[in-house]
Amino acid sequence: MDKYQQLVEFVQSLETDFHKFYVKGQAAAGTRVRKGLSELRKMCQDIRKDIQDVKAQRKAEKQG
Repeated sequence: MDKYQQLVEFVQSLETDFHKFYVKGQAAAGTRVRKGLSELRKMCQDIRKDIQDVKAQRKAEKQG
């Protein structure tokens, strides 16, 4: 669950810049949001890989 908590906290950390970009119209905040979303994509890819590894390990343990 640690990975989930990190993911939630990271998304919450983007909230201020989302607000600054969409509500206040600050262009620099949009750049920060885009960078954050790129990092979020990387985090999600890592989590997906971890899930596949855990599934494969569990399957191997069941069979072995």
